[in-house]
Amino acid sequence: MLNEIKEMRPETIAIMVTGNVDVPNVVSALRGGAHDFISKPLKLEELRVTLRNASEVRDLRREVTVARSERKRAFSFSNIIGESTRLKKAIEVATRVAESDVLSILLQGETGTGKDLFARAIHAASERSDAPYLAINCAALPATLIESELFGYEKGAFTDAKAKKEGLFEQAQGGTIFLDEIGEMEHPLQAKLLRVLEELKFRRVGGLKDIPLDVRIIAASNRDLKKCGESGEFRLDLFYRLSVIQVDIPPLRERGEDVLLLAEHYIQRANARRSNRKLKGLSPEVERIFLNYSWAGNVRELRNVIERASILEDGEYVTTAHLPADMLSSHDPAGNVGGLVLPPGGIPLSSAELELAKQAMQRTGGNLTQAAKLLDITRDQLRYKLKKAGAYQGAN
Repeated sequence: MLNEIKEMRPETIAIMVTGNVDVPNVVSALRGGAHDFISKPLKLEELRVTLRNASEVRDLRREVTVARSERKRAFSFSNIIGESTRLKKAIEVATRVAESDVLSILLQGETGTGKDLFARAIHAASERSDAPYLAINCAALPATLIESELFGYEKGAFTDAKAKKEGLFEQAQGGTIFLDEIGEMEHPLQAKLLRVLEELKFRRVGGLKDIPLDVRIIAASNRDLKKCGESGEFRLDLFYRLSVIQVDIPPLRERGEDVLLLAEHYIQRANARRSNRKLKGLSPEVERIFLNYSWAGNVRELRNVIERASILEDGEYVTTAHLPADMLSSHDPAGNVGGLVLPPGGIPLSSAELELAKQAMQRTGGNLTQAAKLLDITRDQLRYKLKKAGAYQGAN
């Protein structure tokens, strides 16, 4: 009966009560999933304690289930803000990878593009989501410390090793390890990591026993690791081993309309933390500046700009009054195009207009409305100019 109950409802907590106690029966019941085993005659106090413990176990299991569900939602791909084509492509690739059994994934993108969000989303969407997710920044620790953090060490392996320590590979068994900024890892450790990935086993520092590895490795870098490999800065064989699947995360300046979507998202987050003053959005001038700005720090820089404005702004909209100085210095309030110089032989005005229109469309990912804002003209005017030049491709 216990086997039938656990098959139909695995979450059921069962307590066995019997007048015929023998060791094989007890062992069989516990192995079959019984929470406890009580012998007759029943002692009410013993039964009361057993039921209380069972109730606590049930509540804890429910809390764990809810916590896991909330964690998956918090780090799901749906929480990555953006509608641009390039971002959607990156999310599509990452989603497929998450559902696969691939053990090595490489995320490449500039600093601040959200590589850590992608790594967590891949873990949350995978069959490993209930197992640990552990991260280490390879640029923040020297090689000796990274090695012991990854592999662990045996007692006496070095001067301060007073006790055995499990490394991230052991702690994350069945789960995921995120190696951030792997391009900064020193060559000797790169060789050890390559061997681990090839053999799927490792040894603690100072150890003699091989430990099987069951971990998905997600590596990330803000550098082009293939070029670094070709120049000798990074092991090319490790690059090919890590990049079984490579996900390229686009910089913010190439995500067009996502800039304004993200700005709105961070404004809402800032409003949620403050009850005395709420922002409604960006002023039209700030929208133009945001769409035209290069965003060297990517999403992280945008978040900081909105956070600054939410603290300092007195009105309902983010204005230029509290934007960073370098952002304002890159914007010409007169609407002039910085850096554009008339050639000595001249240039047809229509050609210059078309070139600027094409650049605006490219910067906004083909979005007519946002491109028109950059050029300070209407959507219909921009579409007319593109059609007239034969450059209109049915943009949105």
